Amino acid sequence: MYFSSSGSGMVKQFATRLGRPVFDLSDRDVRRSVPDGPWVLLTPSYKTGNPDNDTLPEPVRRFLRNPLTRRRLVGIMGSGNRNFGAHYQAAAHHVARASGRPILFEFELQGTPWDLERAREILAELDVRFAEADD
Repeated sequence: MYFSSSGSGMVKQFATRLGRPVFDLSDRDVRRSVPDGPWVLLTPSYKTGNPDNDTLPEPVRRFLRNPLTRRRLVGIMGSGNRNFGAHYQAAAHHVARASGRPILFEFELQGTPWDLERAREILAELDVRFAEADD
């Protein structure tokens, strides 16, 4: 299961090109849902101009409020802009630190064809791992 947040549309573009169903956290009903199994977060990071401000998108913050949702998170894929300097991938790193889950992959903006292929490989490896765990 895959959930994404995308204020600018770039993460949504990347998520759509993965060829998998992805739930959009901008939808209120999606934000209020609880994943029924393991899931991966695709999140952007936004530079706020103030290093003390959080770069975590509000839809992601709201979705992660549920303890069961947080427990079922298996990893994070982050989008960022290298022009943000120290804020590059800040949201993905914040969620990873807070949840103890790994960053599975980082890409810039909407990703390159190589990024898309690598992300698909990572998700396919997770599919195998989850299928083995179900046996």
